[in-house]
Amino acid sequence: MTRAVFIDALGTLVDLEPPWEHLRAVVPPDVTDRRLVRAVRGEMAYYKKHAHEGTDARSLAELRRRCAELISDELGVEVTAEELVAAVKMRAYPDAEPALRLLGEQELTLLVVSNWDCSLGEVLERCGLLELLDGAISSAEAGAQKPDPAAFELALRAAGCEPAEALHVGDTPEEDVQGAAAAGIRSLLIAREGAVPNGAGDATVISSLTEVVEHL
Repeated sequence: MTRAVFIDALGTLVDLEPPWEHLRAVVPPDVTDRRLVRAVRGEMAYYKKHAHEGTDARSLAELRRRCAELISDELGVEVTAEELVAAVKMRAYPDAEPALRLLGEQELTLLVVSNWDCSLGEVLERCGLLELLDGAISSAEAGAQKPDPAAFELALRAAGCEPAEALHVGDTPEEDVQGAAAAGIRSLLIAREGAVPNGAGDATVISSLTEVVEHL
């Protein structure tokens, strides 16, 4: 019997608008689009690797400063941390709210479990999803990033359930499928575009979050 559903954030519940499009307005025109995209992608990779270090306001501000410095060095143009943060805009996938409402009707504990800094709850609130959830567990809170099982173990304690009573939904084979398995939790892999990512193995694949209710 499933008592709790854990859900990844980025790529599962929320999507990231291309930050380079928003940064274009603050970067001189002599910086080519190609160079700007390359710099932002490099920053994104750096942030992903270090997100769990943003555990509070101070450490998050320092992480954002380093990210802005990385882009500035790559472009030879100063991009402030404030400008970088303003360029990072998230939006909920169209199926996110309907799926959460549907799952909420099942009297399940719904928790986001995601590789993120301490601002995870604020992001979910801005996307209009936080009120539909029972909470959010970030890698910053857990002190380790998925596929390390630490965040899943925190979620299990928060939900008050055993691994066999939980289901995790995410979009990456390593972080979500393997991470959940390391905690003894079964999982679903979402592939909205129909292209199953490499490394999926025999993972159960869904194309919409509204399908989760069929796998409880």
